[in-house]
Amino acid sequence: MRLLLILALLSATTAMAQDPYPSKSVRLIAAAAPGGNPDILARMLAAKLSDAFGRPFVVENIPGAGGVVAAEQVARAAPDGHTLMLGDSGALAINVALNPRLTYQPLKDFTLITALAAVPTVLIVNPTVAANSLPEFVSLAKSKQLAYGSAGNGSVHHLTMAVFLARNGLEMLHVPYKGGTALVGAVLAGEVQSGWSGIPNVAAHIRAGKLRVLCISTARRSASLPDVPTAMELGIADFDIATTIGLQAPAGLSSDIAARLQAAVAKALREKDVAERMANLGMELAENGTEHYARFAREDLERYAAAVKAAGVKQE
Repeated sequence: MRLLLILALLSATTAMAQDPYPSKSVRLIAAAAPGGNPDILARMLAAKLSDAFGRPFVVENIPGAGGVVAAEQVARAAPDGHTLMLGDSGALAINVALNPRLTYQPLKDFTLITALAAVPTVLIVNPTVAANSLPEFVSLAKSKQLAYGSAGNGSVHHLTMAVFLARNGLEMLHVPYKGGTALVGAVLAGEVQSGWSGIPNVAAHIRAGKLRVLCISTARRSASLPDVPTAMELGIADFDIATTIGLQAPAGLSSDIAARLQAAVAKALREKDVAERMANLGMELAENGTEHYARFAREDLERYAAAVKAAGVKQE
């Protein structure tokens, strides 16, 4: 009995000596500019996770190079759960395919906690562009030099257009911007004629007539823009490209903290207010556990490596 009491006291003392998680504010880094898809999702999650864990989850925007700038910082952070990232396929797959000399390896340098949402992109043009349909846009691009914007070299916006151009035998001038919000602003201002963008960034502008949308990048139409046809419907075979946003931490995060975060995120994403807003923004739920996300990340690397090769995309 005395031995059991001593062991119980030791166990309690050890538990008290350990800092609870989180022991301070958590940096929730959005690998995008304010208004970008990772930013929008990060802000929805931050409020829910702050309530769930009783500590502030503070969103910090670190745009640049298709998510690479943020990913490099997170890979070097302490793996204590107080630095997390919402990064997408640009940072974790596309840029890896474009640049084998990156300073990080996604499967080695990150703890992949869970996928969050799949986000298709839509092809938008400035209303002054003399093309009301995808075929008209292709014909116009064959007859004159057009420019397109992206959220940065290696972003899903860049790769989607590169594949589109290759499939249609087109050449256009690529103008990379620092994030999806800047890209949309450039199309609105007429700095570039077109670009592929996530639906959350452009839905309001499309409905207001400030942007024209020609097609969506995935094999299925989006419930948030049901009248927008897919590129495949309009004759571009096997055109099915989307980016998946996930939650990552530096490599070495304890399995206990990872499991607690995964469970809290799974609950938050299925709460009515979050689920409805995601659907309205064209985001499709992709959360399916940590093991699923690790497997998906490996497949995503292979998928985009093949797309980069097929489209002949070069690092700029």
